[in-house]
Amino acid sequence: MNAFPPRPSGRADDALRAVFIETGVNKFAEGSCFLRIGDTQILCTATVEDKVPPFLRNTGRGWITAEYGMLPRATEIRIDREASRGKQTGRTHEIQRLIGRSLRSITDLNGFGERQVKVDCDVVQADGGTRTASITAGYIALHLAFQKMLERKVIKTIPLKDQIAAISCGIIGGRPVLDLDYQEDSQADVDANFVLTGNGSLVEVQSTAEHALFTEQTLLEMLSLARLGISILMDQQRKSLGFKS
Repeated sequence: MNAFPPRPSGRADDALRAVFIETGVNKFAEGSCFLRIGDTQILCTATVEDKVPPFLRNTGRGWITAEYGMLPRATEIRIDREASRGKQTGRTHEIQRLIGRSLRSITDLNGFGERQVKVDCDVVQADGGTRTASITAGYIALHLAFQKMLERKVIKTIPLKDQIAAISCGIIGGRPVLDLDYQEDSQADVDANFVLTGNGSLVEVQSTAEHALFTEQTLLEMLSLARLGISILMDQQRKSLGFKS
């Protein structure tokens, strides 16, 4: 019998929120998808450009970068567009760099010439886990963009070395839980984000003691939950791309 109080959502400690993925939602982008996990909703597009940043010119290598933003009513209270403020916040910079790093980690940058893929992640509605959902959706949009390049005979093979997805975990009321919504995230003793590849390798772990310290054992317990959640997300990714699980 669980001695801990139930989660606000009523979910088990190791349960994901409901996941919905739709691909091809933007007819102009080379790759696009809409991902909903619980009440968090992400619109993601991938755009292929026949140019690279200056530091990669004449190297034969490509590049992947990401941009992240929240629509004004993505949250309970309207937020101003960052463009209207004249600059992006530090949080936005951090998140879009995380998304870009994550997607590059599983891509053969020598496999699509001197081209850049820009992955845009727009938060339509935020209820926790927007950065991890953006990585999960970003992989799908990126894969679809490469698939389009393959169909157009721009590349010979899809230059992805592995799959990638991400999920949040946390410590609430003394025990680890999977996939925090905003209510849980705002009161968690420990907040963590895990980015993993299909073969189980770690790409990035972000873990912070918000209200209480945590041990190595607790970190490993959260990692175990993250592996479970990410395996489910990766099944959903494969289904959305038309692959057999």
